[in-house]
Amino acid sequence: MTQWYTKTTAQAVSDLDTNPTRGLTSAQAHQRLAQYGPNQLEKPRPTPLAVRFLLQLKDPMILVLLAAAVLSLLSTGGEDWVEAVIILLIVVVNAVISITQENSAHKALEALQQMSAPLAKVVRDGQLLRLDTRQLVPGDIIQLEAGDLVPADARILHSAQLQADESAITGESVPVSKEAGSPLPHDTELGDQSNMVISSTVITGGRATCVVTATGMETQVGHIAGMLLGQDDPTTPLQRKMGEISSTLSFACLGVCAVMFGIGLLYHIPLLDMFLTAVALAVAAIPEGLPAIVTIVLALGVQRMVRHHAIVKKLPAVETLGCAGVICSDKTGTLTMNRMTVVQVWTAQEKHRLEALIVGALCNDATLNHDENGVPHLLGDPTETALVDAALEEGLDKEMLEEEMPRVAEIPFDSQRKLMTTVHPLRERYRVMVKGAPDVLLSRCTHILSGAPVPLDVATLRQVESANAAMAQNALRVLGCAYKDVDVLPPHGKLEEFLEHDLTFVGLMGLIDPPRVEVKQAVAQCFQAGIRPVMITGDHKLTAVAIAKELGIFREGDLALTGADLDFMPQDMLEQEVDRFTVYARVSPQHKMRIVQALQKKGYVVAMTGDGVNDAPALKAADIGCAMGITGTDVAKGAADMILTDDNFATIVHAVEQGRGIYANIKKSIHYLLSCNIGEILTLFLATLFHFHQAPLVPVQLLWLNLVTDSLPALALGLEPVEADVMDQPPRDAHEPLFTPSFAIRLIWQGTLVGALTLLAYFLGEYVLGDPTRADATANTMAFATLTFCQLFHAFDVRSSRQSIFSLGLFSNPAMNQAFVVGCALQLAVLLFPPLMAVFSVTVLSPLQWLVVVILSITPVVFSEVEKAFFR
Repeated sequence: MTQWYTKTTAQAVSDLDTNPTRGLTSAQAHQRLAQYGPNQLEKPRPTPLAVRFLLQLKDPMILVLLAAAVLSLLSTGGEDWVEAVIILLIVVVNAVISITQENSAHKALEALQQMSAPLAKVVRDGQLLRLDTRQLVPGDIIQLEAGDLVPADARILHSAQLQADESAITGESVPVSKEAGSPLPHDTELGDQSNMVISSTVITGGRATCVVTATGMETQVGHIAGMLLGQDDPTTPLQRKMGEISSTLSFACLGVCAVMFGIGLLYHIPLLDMFLTAVALAVAAIPEGLPAIVTIVLALGVQRMVRHHAIVKKLPAVETLGCAGVICSDKTGTLTMNRMTVVQVWTAQEKHRLEALIVGALCNDATLNHDENGVPHLLGDPTETALVDAALEEGLDKEMLEEEMPRVAEIPFDSQRKLMTTVHPLRERYRVMVKGAPDVLLSRCTHILSGAPVPLDVATLRQVESANAAMAQNALRVLGCAYKDVDVLPPHGKLEEFLEHDLTFVGLMGLIDPPRVEVKQAVAQCFQAGIRPVMITGDHKLTAVAIAKELGIFREGDLALTGADLDFMPQDMLEQEVDRFTVYARVSPQHKMRIVQALQKKGYVVAMTGDGVNDAPALKAADIGCAMGITGTDVAKGAADMILTDDNFATIVHAVEQGRGIYANIKKSIHYLLSCNIGEILTLFLATLFHFHQAPLVPVQLLWLNLVTDSLPALALGLEPVEADVMDQPPRDAHEPLFTPSFAIRLIWQGTLVGALTLLAYFLGEYVLGDPTRADATANTMAFATLTFCQLFHAFDVRSSRQSIFSLGLFSNPAMNQAFVVGCALQLAVLLFPPLMAVFSVTVLSPLQWLVVVILSITPVVFSEVEKAFFR
């Protein structure tokens, strides 16, 4: 890529083979349009809906379910189709839910395309034309003025007081001055390329003639779009764990099926019967409702997060927040208010503070208007609006000041003089008010206001310079202000020569884009929760470090790095040293990507917050991208996983807390479902091993258990309140397996207990309590009822692995109580309502049989409470 900022204007014009006054000819433009293509961003190729649907079916758990459905149809000759239809319905619904979460995959690119200006002022064949920006080519001569959106990257040829707002691209919080100027060094950062204008930035003042140097995907915005196109969404920790569960359950299911086939061959069981048993086992082993339940629990978490000002676009991102170890944040508009503010005023005597603010308000092009409710509204350059706002806070209304002292003459600011001057009538004389760079202004002052104008001697000058240096060291943007009174105004052509000399210095004003008030506490909470906040900004290093220190991000021993430093640092070295840096300044979008990737390589789960176009690639590359909802660009919102509707960095801390709670709840739901399924598998496996003359449970009963009575409590577990100490613990390791030893042990013993109680109920119904004429039906019904009610009671055990349900509070999770009541009502309907009894192959139970079912069903609660008490 040619570094056009290193060339003179003559070299740029020559290399692009164009004419600076007449522009390209129509023939040249046509030929270059064919060569370079239209000035627009490349569109991603959409994945066909059918392909997206099929991709949802590659999960091992889904494949086993589909195999079970096919086996069910084949083994019954298509007569018993209920199980197959239910299984297929589960698969389709789960795929549809997953596809709907992918709708915003390429919105970032669409937003980038919408940022392009529709028309541009172009010189072609010596005539000024308004052309569709898509027709622009390298070598075109374009004209820009205030309010224009820059249509392509361009080298400035001529300019007058040109200023551009590049905050969305570079992170610079104030408009930057631009001019044709001399060539710049090769290592000049994007934000310091003052002789270039960047596509999709906004001209805020002045005018310019430029030569287009890059269009379409070759522009700076095009490179960002290319990075977005080249990225795949990273898999989340939860998606990886769900993959582990799918694989584990699938292999376990196939393994147990193989063992059961071997047992069947030993017992000479007919092959068709073994097929039916295999279908029943597959249905028992696979928790059909698990994918939907995890999705619904995440969706419920999303609803809660909306109330905390966070909109989550991709459901798995909710859980990812729970293991975030680093939050990389842009500075401008994220950690700061994105509004320049006067934070310090220095004068020789405190009583002259108002005089300094009056000069700042009147020597100023910002406008102050009041709406019908009297609320003030400021328009103009951010630095100038900050000066007007500071005066307003002291009771100095710019509108009223201008009524008393209207402007009668002015010398506009320009980057050569670094001064702005206005003239106002005052008591039959004229007051000249000047503001600008302190060093330049002081060189034009002979006096200083200290009670009255007194000569500016060397000692006083050093005092002013010391105050200026102290402000600059604190990363403040410093402006000086001065005045002088004259009797008459000189001719217009001699204003600068006459007005900007022999001034009386009034004071210094220090401005900064201040940190958000609530962010400091949020940063402290991050450290408390074991999360390391990192600032990544396009702003200057001194400003970035000062803000980071004030917020508590930059601590003793920490280091700051610039984009220029990164350019000389190999990626492997960055990956080794990345823990040492907490501030990255003057960085480009490519640098942000490298930083995020280095942190990920180090093993961190990375959250990235930001609002500008320059943040979009890193937002998408991060494990979770968080865009600002108010000040954020559409591009940033499109690339992010989550949008903070209040633009508040502190909101991400609440989101992390919710993410940790949601993961804990999902784990409880998985624990509950798998322990229940272990009970079902054990029941069928042992029945086959010991050659029961009938299966204790039939496939339709197992589907009912897994889809209805299991699902309601599992959903209720997803609504458990977030534990109080969740933010006092470090983030969990994203690579930690779900099946830890302690988790697996609890699953196994609880599942074994449920299975043993079910077999005991079957045995009692078959040989002890059952009517000999219908003992098989009684045994099946008692096993079905016991297993169902065991699982409903067992849900209360899973609410906490440590606390008793009585200390938690029986009514602290109303959803659990409702799920229990509804689950019991549904199961009783199946067991007592004749039409349903026929569908589920159950029979009427006697009062004694019901009593045994109830006693067996509450047994898991007793065992679990004893176990918790023992470990406590």
